[in-house]
Amino acid sequence: MATDNPRSTAQIAGHPIHPMVIAFPIACFVLAFVSDLAFAATSNGFWATASLWLLGIGLVTAALAAVTGLVEVLGDDRVRNLSDTRLHAIGNALALLIAAFNWYWRFDHGSSVIVPTGVVLSGLVVLGLAFSGWKGGEMVFRHRVGVAD
Repeated sequence: MATDNPRSTAQIAGHPIHPMVIAFPIACFVLAFVSDLAFAATSNGFWATASLWLLGIGLVTAALAAVTGLVEVLGDDRVRNLSDTRLHAIGNALALLIAAFNWYWRFDHGSSVIVPTGVVLSGLVVLGLAFSGWKGGEMVFRHRVGVAD
């Protein structure tokens, strides 16, 4: 059956891949923020280590999400021409740059940079993801990107 909606170009059996993989980096970055707060409250090194690993895993899985998102954008002019697409991509790119700096800063300087800098950076990543997630939702629910009729 033909669809008038912007189609998903990165898919498995008709199911878009991007929404399948975005849960992993989101969970990692939110949990990194939570573990930063736990470290700030307890000074327990476990939380510092957990945050470093969560940021690293979040960055690796975000790379996969970014590739699948880019395939979606390049695959259909209608997706590419949405202002929500650009805002979604910019929000994600900024969040990932902040997360990458946050990971590197901790890797290079240790747990001494978590409070307050790491906590603030992790919080900014979560806020950035909330914004870009809102824009991603606009793409799906308002513009019906990747939604089958």
